[in-house]
Amino acid sequence: MNPNNPVIQLCIEGTQAEFRGEIEKARALYQRAWDVAQNDYESCIAAHYVARHQETHEDRFQWNQIALEKANAVADDRVREFYPSLFLNMGQSHELLGRLDEAKRYYDLAAELGVIHQTD
Repeated sequence: MNPNNPVIQLCIEGTQAEFRGEIEKARALYQRAWDVAQNDYESCIAAHYVARHQETHEDRFQWNQIALEKANAVADDRVREFYPSLFLNMGQSHELLGRLDEAKRYYDLAAELGVIHQTD
């Protein structure tokens, strides 16, 4: 990942704001990252972060789905490392929406990549 990329910089700033408890600021920075994204790679990253602070489970699902679709559209391996997280987020979104079969499918995809979903 190129730390000088404007989308990545905005997501880093958003994460720092999030850790400080400044959720609205983080949300605005993630949205700005989405707004300035210029390709599928950047859009994947931005959507992944935008999904984190949505008002509804359905909105969160939509943004997670966009992130996965954008990752699938990238023609090289730059997004390969994102897939476990993308699959976990899709699994969680489906779980929150009561779609347990779909949730399991995405958790299984993440597990195939070495990331096991932990339940409480």
